[in-house]
Amino acid sequence: MKITETKLKGCFILEPRKFEDERGYFFESFNEKTFNELTATNTHFVQDNQSFSTKGVIRGLHAQADEHAQAKLVRVLKGEVIDVAVDARPNSPTFGQHVAVHLSAENNKQLFIPRGFLHGFSVLSKEAVFFYKCDNFYNKESEQGVLYNAPELNIDWGIEAGTEIVSEKDIILPTFNQLFNK
Repeated sequence: MKITETKLKGCFILEPRKFEDERGYFFESFNEKTFNELTATNTHFVQDNQSFSTKGVIRGLHAQADEHAQAKLVRVLKGEVIDVAVDARPNSPTFGQHVAVHLSAENNKQLFIPRGFLHGFSVLSKEAVFFYKCDNFYNKESEQGVLYNAPELNIDWGIEAGTEIVSEKDIILPTFNQLFNK
């Protein structure tokens, strides 16, 4: 497995080694021991989640706060997305910066998003099945979020403006600066 750290400390792109022949393919999508050795973390996942979305959907930007914060390992099982992680750790030198990674069922890339980050994705294909592991259990009362098109973040979701599909809950979220009182 190839693991590359992004410009945001602790945020990694994982590329599994794929073995193919006339029968199809095989790859190990996750190995806790290898992952923790190569990332110098001690992550133990406790919850798996899966979502289905259609083209133009933007989910996020969400995070769990305080003791309910979650690290995530995300991947696409069908289709393609732009996956976005925003550093929301106030003492981080990259606070307020983001990475956007193209994930697809074809490239098999995964993104590890550490605790303290906002997370979201946009669907580029006709439909997408999105899968993610979390290292802490979801807690509704600890959920927070930032408006997907907050101008100070300047995220390119790869979707034409005005055609995106966003939940009512996500449209009323504060901007990054409003959430962090900047």
